[in-house]
Order: sequence, then C-alpha cells, then structure tokens
Amino acid sequence: MIDLKQYGYTGTAKPEDGAKPARVTAVHRDRYELICEIGVKHGKLKTSVYYGREEHPFPTVGDFVLINDVPGGDCQIIETLPRKSYFSRLDPKPGGYTEQAIAANFDTIFIMQSLNQNFNVRRLERCLTLSRQSGATPVIVLTKGDLVEDPTNFITEASEAAAGVDILVTSSKTSTGIDALYKYLTPASACVFLGSSGVGKSSLLNTLMGEDIMTVKEIREDDARGRHTTTHRQMITLPNGAHIIDTPGLREIGMWESGEGLQNAVSDIFTEIEDLLGTCKFSDCRHESEPGCAINNAIQNGIISRERWENYLKLRREALFAEDKIKAIRERSAKHQEIAMWSRQMKNKKEIW
Repeated sequence: MIDLKQYGYTGTAKPEDGAKPARVTAVHRDRYELICEIGVKHGKLKTSVYYGREEHPFPTVGDFVLINDVPGGDCQIIETLPRKSYFSRLDPKPGGYTEQAIAANFDTIFIMQSLNQNFNVRRLERCLTLSRQSGATPVIVLTKGDLVEDPTNFITEASEAAAGVDILVTSSKTSTGIDALYKYLTPASACVFLGSSGVGKSSLLNTLMGEDIMTVKEIREDDARGRHTTTHRQMITLPNGAHIIDTPGLREIGMWESGEGLQNAVSDIFTEIEDLLGTCKFSDCRHESEPGCAINNAIQNGIISRERWENYLKLRREALFAEDKIKAIRERSAKHQEIAMWSRQMKNKKEIW
C-alpha cells in the first residue's frame, strides 16, 4: 500500500461510495496517469461531471482527485479536490481565448533561465507576475553557470527585476549550486520547473535524480534555443521524496487571470514604479513629455530603465484585458446556465400540466 502523504496528500477529503483519492502525475491529452494507495493507475474524466459544469475544473499535473475503479478499464475521475496553488497561462493556440492549466498543488516555482542568449529580464518579469498569483514561492534558477566566468551581472539584473526573490546559480556539468536547491526540495514537497526550451530543465532533473531519465538535446548555437525535450507535463519523484513537476518548454506565456488577479500581481513585481505613480506634478500626467513627471525623472536618473517601464505598461494592458475578457466569459457562461435552467423549469411545468 502507498501512503499518499508521501505525495503531499493532507487527507482532508471524505470519499463516499467507494471513491478513493489519487494524485495526477501525468497528462496525455484526455488520459491521466495517477498514483493512489494501490499504485499507478490510468483514468478518464466522468463526462457528466466535468463537461459543461465550471464548478469542476479539469485536472492537471499535481491535482488531487477522487476516482472510482472500473473493472477491466481506466478508472473514472469524478472530482477535482481543492487546490492550494495553481499555475496557468493563456492557451497559445490561435483562434481562441482559453486557459491552459500547467500545474497544481506545488510549493515552489523554479523560474529557470540559462546564462547565455536565453537570459531575458523582460520574460523573467512576465514569469514572476504569473508566479506571484499561483500561491507558491517563486525562486529564480540561473542554469548553465559553467558558461560564464562571473555571473554577477546576471544576478544583478535578475535582482533588480525580482526584489526579494531568491536567486540561485547552478550548473549540471559541474554540480555547482545543486545542494542549494534542496532547501526547497524537501520530502513530500512539490516544485515546478518553468522555463523555455534549451534552458537546461532536463539536464538539471537528471542531475537531481542521479541518473539520465530525461533525453537532453543540443541547443542551436545561433540563438541558444532548444527543441522540446519534455513532450507532456509530468510529475517525477526524486530519491529524497521530493516531487518535480516538469513542463514542456514555454516560449509563450500569455496572461490569464486567476486567484487574486493579475493587476495585483503586476503591482507586486513593479513596486518601485507603483510607488512613483501619483507623485507627478500634474494629477493627469500621462508620463510622456509632461514637466515634473516622476516616471520620466526616474528614467533619466537611471532609477528605472525605460525597458522596465515599457514592460510594466505592456503587462498592465495585458492584465486589464485578461481580467475584463475573463469576466465577460464568466458572465456569458452564467447567463447560458441561467437560460438552460429556465428551459428545464418550463419543460417540467409543461409535463405537470
């Protein structure tokens, strides 16, 4: 028998009618890999529960769910249990505006960038914004530390973009900084590896496992981009009992509102800019060329960079659009449900008559 507490389960659910708890360890389109008290199983969603009912979010890697056994086939997933943390993004597929779930029930997000052309402060700010509202602790991991003699400049840039966030420099080739990761990789804890292709997630995971469990592909020398090594989201258990949720390389991280809201998340990341707003000479300052503009003065004096200011404005616009768009989607869905309920009531009245 497997003790699910080793997988972070708190035991708060009260299964009924023979249902038992399980944790999602991998997602393969519409089929889920699960770990439960009797071992590894596979399951599919119960259609009547999950389709057309927003109160039951589709499970993702890391979710705890309730399952029913089905003799001779995949078990049936009947409920997604409450989450303590959750990370999602705007689905990058064209032609739609939907949420793409990445991971759930984790303690730490390792935001990973490598010390080559992959290092990008603007992308780091975007990842931090979304990580802030996940409910977990963000940690910046600068990989491939063996590529530079002195990482001080990279650390400084990352620190300016992420005040108060821990920054670690690692190298899978030399094992530099690996021990520092175990502050977060404690038994039964869960961490998310978040980074673009070629950042070194698979190499780092192999180092932590002490064996090559993930294929490592070479990156292109001209732009330091790699091909996707991880093809699906999955949870891997380290020898010490910690769990890593590995994700395919994310080249696009679109804003999606969940939890406390993206506007608050942006404010948390750009506190020095937020503090300046409202201190300009004129209350209706547009922060363009007006005299006495606190933002322009800060840029001219090197207190903030123009790139950071422009990225702040961009993320603000995206956050506002995302929150408004999702609010409209939810209101429309509620209206459809109200109409459907009214139709059912009218049908029942006709049958009674």
